[in-house]
Amino acid sequence: MTSDHRLLLVHAHPDDETINNGATMARYADDGAGVTLVTCTAGEMGEVLVPDLAYLAYEEKGGLGEHRRGELEEAMKVLGVTDHRFLGGFGRFHDSGMAWHEDGHAVAGEFVPDNAFWNADLIEPADELVKVIREVRPHVLVTYDQFGGYGHPDHIQAHRVAMYGAQLAAAPSYRLELGEPHDIAKIYWTAMSESRMRASLRELREAGDTETFAGMEPDGKLPPFVTPDELISARVDGRATVERKMDALAKHATQVQADGPFFSGAESGHSWWAEEFYRLVKGIPGPAGADGFEEDLFAGL
Repeated sequence: MTSDHRLLLVHAHPDDETINNGATMARYADDGAGVTLVTCTAGEMGEVLVPDLAYLAYEEKGGLGEHRRGELEEAMKVLGVTDHRFLGGFGRFHDSGMAWHEDGHAVAGEFVPDNAFWNADLIEPADELVKVIREVRPHVLVTYDQFGGYGHPDHIQAHRVAMYGAQLAAAPSYRLELGEPHDIAKIYWTAMSESRMRASLRELREAGDTETFAGMEPDGKLPPFVTPDELISARVDGRATVERKMDALAKHATQVQADGPFFSGAESGHSWWAEEFYRLVKGIPGPAGADGFEEDLFAGL
């Protein structure tokens, strides 16, 4: 890539990229930046929310991963992202599945396939990412925090692979056959603003909605995927691209319901989805805007 700005995103399954960063990806694609998406698994064990496609489920006939591959391709067309790849090639690392813990976060399920991403020796997927980093030579990397946002084993593994791969890619003496070493200038973790979440919860409850985000209250304890604002470094204003984000999310039809909370009520709005927040974990922050956040992930480079 020859663009002056290059962004690399590492995600666990198809649809994660659009939910977390769809407005950001569309914005930078429109700006002419190089945007590369690496998806670590095909999401073969995900839930199928379309009754007519229930046969694709892992526990039925299977084939969900191949179907989601097509959904991802269509979503990327909407966002304008032309460089999207599966880590190590399609099917190299299998979806690990998950279960829900009683505390409300994801954990590994009772059954984890032998070829699951969660079971992979960390060096193997990290080396695959090293190849991508040294080829693309991104200025900015985006991935999850150490808990993968909500505890999904594939999200946690994606975080580990992204952070380790970035370190290995920069090492001047590490496996030079994988490409010329490259040090990524800025690394961000995705985040959800605590103040934004509390304000939205307050609006929901005052409007009489007790079902959306059930169990969460404006002044109560929040789940681990919510990030205190003092830890957040950047906020990307996606008002100009949020409609495309929602259109791209609709392409992941097996994973979202058109009449569900992603698309209806105060949760979407669509203002909820137009702001995307990030924690800077490597690099020098750029100048902050009026709200105290960086407004451009490439600021300061």
